[in-house]
Amino acid sequence: MYELLRQLHHIDKDVTLAINSVHCPASDFIWCIFSNREIWYALYLLIALLLLRNLGWKKGLVAIASIILTIVCCDQGANLVKDAVQRLRPCCDATMTSRGFRLLEWCGPVEYGFYSAHAANALGFAVSSLRAFSNDKTRSCTVYGFIIIIWALLVGLSRVFVGKHFLGDVLAGFAVGAIVALIFSSLASAIMRSKALNRSRRIRTIR
Repeated sequence: MYELLRQLHHIDKDVTLAINSVHCPASDFIWCIFSNREIWYALYLLIALLLLRNLGWKKGLVAIASIILTIVCCDQGANLVKDAVQRLRPCCDATMTSRGFRLLEWCGPVEYGFYSAHAANALGFAVSSLRAFSNDKTRSCTVYGFIIIIWALLVGLSRVFVGKHFLGDVLAGFAVGAIVALIFSSLASAIMRSKALNRSRRIRTIR
């Protein structure tokens, strides 16, 4: 088992280095944008407002709460796992830097990187928001789903290009984000279907 993990780690290093080596000034700029959380705050706010508009304020708040819980669990879970696993970031790995690994961002005070919180948060947000919009049966969310999933994948992949994570960190983050999002979005959908939440709407419709 140990030998298998060691081989996978070496493969992950090679693939990460190969991805990181593909660059030009324009693509470096784009990857830095995708990697910057603050740039996407306006997107999060816009989606929250659309959820309130499409689902109504009660269901919209339930959906937003599920998204927030997903992100908090993914983010805080990453901190716990990083301290437990203690896998160095590639920018802190001497063998990676000696092989020409490029860093586009400050490596940061945290030297461990498994799993990627950026990847987990991005895919968690994408999956939970997509499932939230799917509760509105009057509108199709196919286009939104395609765009938001691609966006999340690019956010995760950007962490390899900017030098903060191995590809394995990102893939693990995607898995965590998807699982946590499915749990909380399923709970949110169950609450939205509950009689207590829908009783006031039925009363208003009858009147």
